[in-house]
Amino acid sequence: MDSPARPRLVGLDGIRGLAALFVVLHHSYLMAFPGFPVLHAPAWTSFLLYGHFAVVVFIVLSGFSLAVSPARNGWRLDGKAKFARRRAWRILPPYWPALLFSLVIAWTLVPQPGEGVPTGKSVVVYGLLLQDVFGSPSPNGAFWSIAVEAQLYFVFPLMLLALRRFGAAVMLGAATAVVVLIGALAPHVSAVDALMRFTPQFAALFAAGVVAAGIVQASEKWRRVHWQWWAFAAAVPVVALIAVMGPVWTTSNFLWVDLAAGPAVALLLVAVATRQPKPLVRLLDTRPMRSLGSFSYSLYLTHAPIVVVVYTFVVGPLLGAGMVAFGLMLLICVPVTVAFARGFAALFEIPFVKHRSWAALRTALTAKPEPVPVAD
Repeated sequence: MDSPARPRLVGLDGIRGLAALFVVLHHSYLMAFPGFPVLHAPAWTSFLLYGHFAVVVFIVLSGFSLAVSPARNGWRLDGKAKFARRRAWRILPPYWPALLFSLVIAWTLVPQPGEGVPTGKSVVVYGLLLQDVFGSPSPNGAFWSIAVEAQLYFVFPLMLLALRRFGAAVMLGAATAVVVLIGALAPHVSAVDALMRFTPQFAALFAAGVVAAGIVQASEKWRRVHWQWWAFAAAVPVVALIAVMGPVWTTSNFLWVDLAAGPAVALLLVAVATRQPKPLVRLLDTRPMRSLGSFSYSLYLTHAPIVVVVYTFVVGPLLGAGMVAFGLMLLICVPVTVAFARGFAALFEIPFVKHRSWAALRTALTAKPEPVPVAD
């Protein structure tokens, strides 16, 4: 049972699940309306161009989730080696089978749009999570962010150290200042421009999530603040900017738009963590939302090859591009990717979440089921 001092943070799994599902919609949309970032679809559907912002949510949420326990423990990590083992145990068991699945699809059926057939270099680079360091044909359009996530784990202990010594404002300000400096110099200095391939803004977004986790040990005064309205106020200018400037400008300026969106996401997480607004929290904590969140990582990892196969061999030959094609993509891809991800997670994700070591996993796999008593 949850301890009264450490109440369960409801709603976070629901946010993960919805973000992963939005990425599925985004990639289905791009297949039915090629030419990204130029919009070739009705204007009211343009929000589906921005699957990138689901990754923004993932990154802020990752920083938040990882920092909850340290925030309750004076911003101290329970051992760096232990943290590294736990992170590897969490992300690699589903990632490597998803990589194999993606490679098989790319080699035998169809590669990812705009990519060549993966090579031996692709296997090594993606297997070692170095895809943002070395270029090679991608077997999966969603894998780029996994490398960024893994690299942020290395700076997480440094963020906690800076937060303990200098405070949240200094830590977040320093991380953001470094990113702003990179963004300002990148157009003029080639060596700095090379850093853009690492999506440096995600470090600041991750730091925002870490700072936001401080709400779990804040006083009741701070927990009673109406954070949802602050989140709304932070989001409105960003949404307005995107609507006015359009997708071509937005995708060319992701660093700046991501930095602007980060506070809104962090404030939303604070609101949900303090159970505000109640209707949203109740929705996010429903059984379907919690279930979707429980295998959201598997959904993110495995959906892209399926979406490409469905369009290439079914929807494209039948309908080509357009709204009807997009509708059929949704009818097929949403249930198929969700069902596949759920089965995939049952094998490669959920057992590693429930059991935190090889010994515990072996014990669970070899344990004999309890005999069912027979009624007299």
